[in-house]
Amino acid sequence: MTSLTQNQYVAMDKYLPTQRTLHWITGLLILGLFVVGVWMRSLSYYDPWYQTAPIWHKEIGIITAILIMLRVIWRIKSGVPKPLSSHKKWEIHLAHLIHILMYLMIFVIILSGYLIATADNRGIDVFGIFEVPAVINAIENQEDIAGFIHEWVAYGLIALVVLHVAGALKHHVIDKDSTLKRML
Repeated sequence: MTSLTQNQYVAMDKYLPTQRTLHWITGLLILGLFVVGVWMRSLSYYDPWYQTAPIWHKEIGIITAILIMLRVIWRIKSGVPKPLSSHKKWEIHLAHLIHILMYLMIFVIILSGYLIATADNRGIDVFGIFEVPAVINAIENQEDIAGFIHEWVAYGLIALVVLHVAGALKHHVIDKDSTLKRML
């Protein structure tokens, strides 16, 4: 067994179908949540989306959190493909560091989002299917502090996503190796 911070390399040419599916779905959900989060900050009280958008943001955020947890479990259990022999040592270390930071930031965003949503001691209803209970709500200025963290860590995550995408495109376009194809 390995931890999230240690790569468990296995002999496979590309990521498993479940890993690829979870990668792309969670990636798109995270980008969508970010765009909606930025957009929500611009809504006025009288905007028709002022009440609705945060509800959807929370519900989709919870679904994304569940998928991220499944993704981490799957990664730990299944491992990842070995780096290509053409990869330089610094590239391997940098990619590993960026992955660790992205996962850590995602978990901070999930926790801070939860703290924002439950600051009023109400759980988070998820599409009427289940409710995530409010467990932590006694922190002074919880919503404001968690909101600040949520916003700025999200910006940091998007910066790392840009580096992640740039690295994949560099391998595909410049190095002409199969790094990107392994996740397609």
